[in-house]
Amino acid sequence: MKGKIVIGTRCSELALSQANWVAEQLRKNHPEKEFVLKEIKTKGDKILDVALSKIGDKGLFVKEIENALLAGEIDLAVHSMKDLPTFLAPGLTIGAVSEREDVRDALISKNGQGLEELPAKSLIGTSSLRRKAQLLHKRPDLVVIDLRGNLNTRLRRLEETELDAIILAVAGVKRLGWEDKITEKIPLEVSLPAVGQGALGIEIREGDTFLEEIVQCLNSSAAYWAVLGERAFLRKLEGGCQIPIGSLGQLVGDQLHLTGVVASVDGKKLLRQEIRGQVKDAEKLGNALAEKMLDLGAKEILDEVRGG
Repeated sequence: MKGKIVIGTRCSELALSQANWVAEQLRKNHPEKEFVLKEIKTKGDKILDVALSKIGDKGLFVKEIENALLAGEIDLAVHSMKDLPTFLAPGLTIGAVSEREDVRDALISKNGQGLEELPAKSLIGTSSLRRKAQLLHKRPDLVVIDLRGNLNTRLRRLEETELDAIILAVAGVKRLGWEDKITEKIPLEVSLPAVGQGALGIEIREGDTFLEEIVQCLNSSAAYWAVLGERAFLRKLEGGCQIPIGSLGQLVGDQLHLTGVVASVDGKKLLRQEIRGQVKDAEKLGNALAEKMLDLGAKEILDEVRGG
């Protein structure tokens, strides 16, 4: 049996923090094994001067890591679940989904003003069309500009430029120990998260029963089923992380409550619907919610976004 297990991860401070947390949990549960990190730079880490929506996002933050996994250079990969495309590379599978951190988006403003208090024409930075669309739906008087880079870079840009506020994932900010910088955790009624936001996805090779068993200690059943439903919803809509689609699955007893949103980039058109059903039907629920949205005009909105 393999004694040394190599964990693949992106190189950013946040990615390393997440991968180190995974390694720590695995060491606790499998003290007889050695777990080491291998840092891998992805296309998304290299191209920082172009808006994500202009690059195309199929595997933008995962492809190089998946290639290393398929080549046997690493044994498992740690991803932010929201970065994983809904169609994985052939031969790979999700071995575990971690317990979720806070799923909400965080507003960090220069002057401590919340979303309702920001003056008209305030400049808000984000790299996410999903956040931009929902923000403008709520506050069409704000000006949203593209902001790329890791969390450190974006926080520095807030301090050093004319930006009034930025929006990040609460989960990432908390994992880096910067929760005190958050001005407001934006209510879910205003901004639904990205699919999988707040969870880590542990990717392994298909059929690798040894690794499948090793990573089971990381799996949260609640997060797994919720994310399964969210990803089915996104897959059916043929969306990616650079399309204004948000979704959140929440378990209530043996029921999965799944909510989805599809919006135009300017926030003027926004569809939001929900569906409920048995947890074991998570994927069916995701598909059904997508169908419901398509019947209400989601395809026209998304065609407009893709054409723009």
